Amino acid sequence: MAKKIAFFLAVILIIQFIPVPSASGNLSFSDLVASSAVLAEKDTGTILYQFNMNARHPADGLVKIMTLLLAAYAVENDVVSDNELITMTEAAWVGLNEDSSTLGIEPGEEMTFIDLMYAAYLGNASEACNMIAIRIAGSIPAFVNMMNDQVQEFGCTDTRFANAHGEYHSSQYTTAHDQFIIFSEAMRNALFAEVSGTFRHVTESIDETESRTISSSNYLINRNSRYFYRSCISGRDSATFEGGYSLVAYAEEDGLSLVSVILGSNVHMFEDESTEIRSFSETLRLFQWGYTQFAWRDILRTTDLLARVPVLHGSGADFVNARPDTPLTLLLENSIPVDEFERNIVIYSERDEEPLVAPISSGETLGEVVITRNGVEYGRRTLVANTEVKLSGVEYMRGQISEMLSTSTARNIILILVLLVVIYIALVIRYNVVRANRLRRIKNAKKDIIRERHQNFRD
Repeated sequence: MAKKIAFFLAVILIIQFIPVPSASGNLSFSDLVASSAVLAEKDTGTILYQFNMNARHPADGLVKIMTLLLAAYAVENDVVSDNELITMTEAAWVGLNEDSSTLGIEPGEEMTFIDLMYAAYLGNASEACNMIAIRIAGSIPAFVNMMNDQVQEFGCTDTRFANAHGEYHSSQYTTAHDQFIIFSEAMRNALFAEVSGTFRHVTESIDETESRTISSSNYLINRNSRYFYRSCISGRDSATFEGGYSLVAYAEEDGLSLVSVILGSNVHMFEDESTEIRSFSETLRLFQWGYTQFAWRDILRTTDLLARVPVLHGSGADFVNARPDTPLTLLLENSIPVDEFERNIVIYSERDEEPLVAPISSGETLGEVVITRNGVEYGRRTLVANTEVKLSGVEYMRGQISEMLSTSTARNIILILVLLVVIYIALVIRYNVVRANRLRRIKNAKKDIIRERHQNFRD
């Protein structure tokens, strides 16, 4: 322990004289102390600030993030149970020495797998990391291969692991951007989030193995630390001679989830001999800046009525309102006015010059809207009918007749029909006139016959 304290004091003194590039870019301050940094939103990957984010850097203690994540995956996939008893072996101590970071878990001691995970992550126990690797993969090299395969699946292009515990190795490196990707993926795993977000854990006492109280070195979640940040949920720090002071942290505030990565910072010693661990203080500045400058902004809501679309033959309505089928919410600087975003609306019936005809069901597709700002597209959404429009029978018939009369052929047919009807009526009238005259003549003839008979009778 004395050697470890001496080592870190040496690191503090030496790193103060190492020139560290200052940050530049869209951050409101230009004196960020780090060799590289990233502040980004966890789920969308939106980068709010970055400095040298793709520069390679010793992975050091940040390796334990992947070790814990693969252990959490193993529990999740029933490769091992969290309460399985693990016996520490000599193999877990191979390659470690008196300067290695350990909890002194001796060969033969028993510990549950979940306690082993806490020991590895919170307690920085290299032997616990190796024991996890052996239990999951059968050997440490096989586990390292799993680690490298996993980061490739995540899409990391500049991260390479050489061991499971994070002690310095010349071929073990990462970048700030890759660490953002890795930690974002890790925080999607509930067990990882639980272990990494714990400040203090007491291991189970098993037979002759006494319990251990393990505390996290992540001061952001330590309520008694001056670096405590209420919105911080989880994180992982590292301090080595080769890589300096690094910190990956995750915070949630007002629905905004941010991951901060600081690589290669230092410790500053003031004249009063007090110190400032700048990996923590710079992370605090990044978080505070991010939550002050950015927020989720509603660009489109599903209740926004963006267009009134004419509808033919509707019952009680001659139009329907179009709304977005899903909202559009963007992570933006608070200084950007929402009304700068343009809504380019296309209604399919108008575009295709084909009238919209009832019935219209609620949610029926009517068109789309494209959101742009300064010529850049930020998203598009389908426009759907806000309400139902039923078909009116009267209007439908009227419309059908109007449509029929709108063609020259139909008009000619109707004209012919009208002429035929007129001719028919004329013929009927003529027939009735002729018939009436005939009947009148017959009647008159009968009268003449009767009159003649009467006259003959008298005579």
